[in-house]
Amino acid sequence: MTTIGIVGAGAAAAAATHVLDAAVPDAEVTVLEKSGGLCGRAATRRNDDRDLVYDYGANYLKSDDDRVVELVTETLDDEGMVDATEPIYTFDESGEVSPGRDDDDHKWSYRTGLTQIAKRLFGGTDATVHRRTRVETIRREGDDGGGRGDTDAGTWTLVDDEGDVWGPFDVLLVNPPAPQTAELLADAEWESPARDRLRSATADVDYRTVWTAVLHYSFPLERPYYGLVNTDKEHAVGWISREECKAGHVPDGESLLVVQAGGEWSAERYDADPVDNLAELAGHAADIVGDDRLVDPDWTDHQGWRYAIPEGELERDPDDGEDPVDAAAREGLYVLGDWVAGEGRVHAALANGLDVGERVAREV
Repeated sequence: MTTIGIVGAGAAAAAATHVLDAAVPDAEVTVLEKSGGLCGRAATRRNDDRDLVYDYGANYLKSDDDRVVELVTETLDDEGMVDATEPIYTFDESGEVSPGRDDDDHKWSYRTGLTQIAKRLFGGTDATVHRRTRVETIRREGDDGGGRGDTDAGTWTLVDDEGDVWGPFDVLLVNPPAPQTAELLADAEWESPARDRLRSATADVDYRTVWTAVLHYSFPLERPYYGLVNTDKEHAVGWISREECKAGHVPDGESLLVVQAGGEWSAERYDADPVDNLAELAGHAADIVGDDRLVDPDWTDHQGWRYAIPEGELERDPDDGEDPVDAAAREGLYVLGDWVAGEGRVHAALANGLDVGERVAREV
């Protein structure tokens, strides 16, 4: 039996688990997730009192990868899938809105939210998922340095923030954002040039911080678009979307805006009073959308994402040695996620997870 440990229950980890469950049927897969949810930044919340469902991180799934499209529309049950058919418009530094960036054939979610992707992928496997389990230490044990092809190759164990030890695992998959992966590697009890090389590469991946406001209104908002994106990255707001465009998310006659601030504003205001942040973003939304009523939402929510969107690529071809991802994989540690793919989108994370799952299945 092959034992596989996975740190993080993001979209990439869910896709990899789906592949491994079929390709390595004797594998025992254990997933440790620090939060109470699944699917990473593709996050959904509910407000049952108001009958609201809202995707407050990643907003939807694009159809940019044929394998991902097949996965979500054919392999998985597509019951409850919804498509926001309204277009995406743009706005500039001045807040002026223009038609013209609807380059996504599909903008998919589910009636119960985007997290359904990971829930359905994990739910279709025999993997055990432990939520609210924060991994603090990675340990490599019993390795004579020969790599996984050696009969004396070592195993991996994980230590969580309660001091509990998980493992041993023959293979370890690491799914957190690059900065958090770099921190784990920096503290890892793993003496290997592969660790140092991978830690250095992951630490160099830049991330955009995003602070998100969720704003509810008891009136309908009649606009021809689903979302607005700031194309010049000069505005305090980076994105506005209308959750009522997704069937089942917002009651008829009401509106729910997801307003995501730009990277500079988010970094500067990340630890500011949420009440002030919400008021400022509501004011910006009112100006951009062109409706003064939006300054006064009747209900709000918010979330800060310190490491929201990777803005740089992982250096895979260093001048001083082997590809850091391959070097770590030779010893049984695989990194995965949208940051490995080089694109901060859900479809990219899923595609990378499929790739990593297939690779692990070939190499175990």
